[in-house]
Formats: sequence, C-alpha cells, structure tokens
Amino acid sequence: MLRFFLIAWLAAFPALAEEVVAGLSQTRISISTNFEGSEILIFGAVKREDTIVEEPPLQVLITVEGPSRTVSVRRKEKRFGIWVNTDSVEVDRAPSFYAVATSGPWTEVITDTEDLRHKVSTLRAIRSVGAKIQGSEDFTDALIRIRSKDALYQTNIGSVELTEQTLFSTSVQLPANLTEGDYKTRFFLTRGGRVIDSHETVIAVQKVGLERFLFRLAHDQPLIYGLMSLAIAIAAGWGASAAFRFLRN
Repeated sequence: MLRFFLIAWLAAFPALAEEVVAGLSQTRISISTNFEGSEILIFGAVKREDTIVEEPPLQVLITVEGPSRTVSVRRKEKRFGIWVNTDSVEVDRAPSFYAVATSGPWTEVITDTEDLRHKVSTLRAIRSVGAKIQGSEDFTDALIRIRSKDALYQTNIGSVELTEQTLFSTSVQLPANLTEGDYKTRFFLTRGGRVIDSHETVIAVQKVGLERFLFRLAHDQPLIYGLMSLAIAIAAGWGASAAFRFLRN
C-alpha cells in the first residue's frame, strides 16, 4: 500500500522534460524628455532532457505587464443635447500596459482553464470583481478597446517565431506614454493548450533627468511643485507680454 502511494505521488510531480530559458535585449528602460518609445527583443530556447515530442506541437506564449492601478471607467450619454457621464465602474486592478504574443492561434496555444489559472489573456489580467453595477464586462471591454487604440494593450497572435520547437523570438513595441515601474515578463511553454513550464523576469522602466526630477517633486513635494509651476506660468506670461509690447514699439 505504501509503495503504491509513493508511485502515485511521484507520478503527480514528474521531472520537467522541457524547460524555457529566455532573455531580453534590455532589462532597463530610461524615460527622458525625448523618449519616443522602445522596442524590446525577446528571445529564448527550450531546454530538454528527452528527444523532441512532435505531437502535439510545442507552443510559446509571452506576456509583458506594466504596473497595475485602480481605474474608473465611465459611460457617457447624450442628455438634452449635452454629453454627460452616467454609469461608472471601478476596475480593481488593470495593467497600465499589457502585451501578449503567441506562436500560434490562441485556441491551440492555451485552453480557457489554463488561461484562467495563469491570467494570460488581457481580459483575465484585468480584475474587476468590485464592479458596482451589472454589465460591468461592457466597461472592461471598453477599457481594453481604448487602451488598445493607444497601443497600451497589444495582442499579437502568431508573432513569436518558433524554430524547430527549440529556439523562439519576438519583439514588443513599448509606446512613449509608459508608466514608471517594473514590467513583469512571463514566458509559457504549452502543449495541447496545457502549460508545461513557465519563467518570469522583470524590465525596469524609470524616469531619468528632468523627467524624474519633476515626477518626484510632484509626488513628494506637491506644494513646492505647485508654487514652482505657478511661478513659471507668471514668468512666461510676463515675458510674452513684454515681448509683445517691444514688438509693437
């Protein structure tokens, strides 16, 4: 009986036959005043203990997730000829940036059960259990649609190039309007839609120079930041007025 139990226990925790070994072209991104976005090259390989299994084929799925924040999504309706805010939903957690890249069609890469477990798709990555009204999925879809237009949410099906089920590579375009923080990058190996191995690393996104000074000043010393902004606005207004008077004379 004990022998049977041990065999069953070992079968439940088999040694990994395939493991992902991955890397990034850069692990730190600096945001300055002239930052216009950045392209991250993602690459890796599959480490094996046995020969390659042909069927079902190996698939690779990669996600890049920015810092999450609480987001209020509002619906606008036209009332008496004026567009006004009506219903609203507070999304508990939504990534400021989220990109998904796969090596094949979505239904072949991962099942719904595995997607729910690992929260891979954009919809799963957004947590909206604290929605205040019914039909909150419409608000979540609206949030995804708006951020997709700004390239903050990306779904790139088939963009991961997988060579001989061993080497893989892709690239993710980071837009200029990035939020400062750690960007979690996850790698998944799947077969038949089931995750067989995963790996995680981090891309550090940080403001530098004047951008970082103003960002820290606004958050750490808001009174000083406000007074400085007011002084700059007054000086700019006075300078423009003086220049206009000079040109008139």
